[in-house]
Amino acid sequence: MPFLEYCRQRLSDDPHLWASTLFDEVRELGYEGAYSTFTRALRRHQVRPHCDPCHSTTGRDVAIITHPPGEEIQFDWLELPTPPAEWGVGEHAHLLVGALAHSGRWRAVLAESEDFPHLVQALDQVVRKLGGTARRWRFDRMATVCYPSSGQITAAFASVAKYYGVSVDICPARRGNRKGVVEKANHSAAQRWWRTVPDGLSVEQAQTGIDKLAVRMDERRRTVDATKVTVGELAAAEPLLDVPALPFPAELVVERTVTAQGLVPFEGNFYSVPPGLPGARVLVIHRLGEDFVNIATAARAVIARHRRAFRGSGQSVRDAGHVIAMERKVLESFSDRAPCKSKVRRPPSEAALAEAEKLREQRATGSTAERVVIDLSHYAAVAARLRHVPPPKEEENEQ
Repeated sequence: MPFLEYCRQRLSDDPHLWASTLFDEVRELGYEGAYSTFTRALRRHQVRPHCDPCHSTTGRDVAIITHPPGEEIQFDWLELPTPPAEWGVGEHAHLLVGALAHSGRWRAVLAESEDFPHLVQALDQVVRKLGGTARRWRFDRMATVCYPSSGQITAAFASVAKYYGVSVDICPARRGNRKGVVEKANHSAAQRWWRTVPDGLSVEQAQTGIDKLAVRMDERRRTVDATKVTVGELAAAEPLLDVPALPFPAELVVERTVTAQGLVPFEGNFYSVPPGLPGARVLVIHRLGEDFVNIATAARAVIARHRRAFRGSGQSVRDAGHVIAMERKVLESFSDRAPCKSKVRRPPSEAALAEAEKLREQRATGSTAERVVIDLSHYAAVAARLRHVPPPKEEENEQ
């Protein structure tokens, strides 16, 4: 097996790397065999190191829940640790995963945070990637959807559900298996995609990677009524509801830093602001479904308004007035004075030679510290005044 050493090294570095993920890597390196042949060779050569904690788990009873076609989508946030530093999202990246409970098809969207506007934005993108929405949405007890203590839907999210024409179900507390379809999708996303995401990857590139994996997972085989089908074929037959033309109009507000070029990054694009703001913190305000992006101060005073570019397109959207003002400011900062000449001969001056001579003398005497002279006349004057100070009144009475 010519790929044996590579596989042995990868599994030595990461003993829990999925065989399917390793299979994807060796296929890109030229491996042409089947997946079953590949895994059989891994077992025969005992490439994967043994892990005692992973073999100590015990089984438990599992109930089978029926999921009619088009009935339910299960959603869940997947928190991904140690994202690339360039993303600027902190200790975790946030991936919203949505899975059709009947077919198992899933799609996922990276979000900057898990607050209400980002949840609505990610939900809308997930259902569009799925090709429609099921009649019911299932969540765990996330605070942006319901009150965790009671499971009652919040008024804000009830408006979202009404907008998309769906009903919302909340899982019982501490019952993660109730949404086992999306939990399995989370496992696949974490092991087959996130575990191998390299540093230096942009958010848009990472989103492309998770999209490719989700489409590839549609090729999984299923047996329905003694008939072999794929997940993609099952999903295509599900009767899904149409999604509204525009997403729910939640207001998205994120904080950004103005670059030295007077640009503000947002969703993989750059938008200009007036000159004089490099390094300033501004707010990018976008109402979902609208074609414009507003840039405002911390007090929400709008300083720029641009037409929103397609997400992740890498465009720099500049206002003509901002460009002219920036050019004028840059030109005003230029000076018409001739630059200093660098190719000239300037030997040490007389003053510099004198200072150098002092250093040589100090080094010759063995002391580089300056001589400190203390004038004792000040102390003598103070002592003379103290001799003539009259005694306190209390002492005079005692005498």
